[in-house]
Amino acid sequence: MQNLLNNLGMMIRPHFYELAMAIIATLLVIYGAEVNRMVKRQVAHWHFVFRTLVFIVVCAFGYGWLTVWFTPVLAGWLSLIPLHLLAVSTIGILFFLGFLAERKRQL
Repeated sequence: MQNLLNNLGMMIRPHFYELAMAIIATLLVIYGAEVNRMVKRQVAHWHFVFRTLVFIVVCAFGYGWLTVWFTPVLAGWLSLIPLHLLAVSTIGILFFLGFLAERKRQL
């Protein structure tokens, strides 16, 4: 069993960056609308041009910067998971993201 878990971990290890980006992108899809709604409430009374600029900054630059900056950080954190726990942790993270998405969809 230990060999199987280590082999699965070795298969996942080269893909930390892609896994981290998938996690971040999924979280942005799940919670991005809430962030946009919150920003919209804050700037609702502003002039159209300024509201548009705020949304450009938040959506294009904010979400993009968050993805570009946090992906290597999260990939580094994933690399700290012991090899024999890596496959189980990855599956657990993906199931947790699916749970969050399903829960969000039902609300």
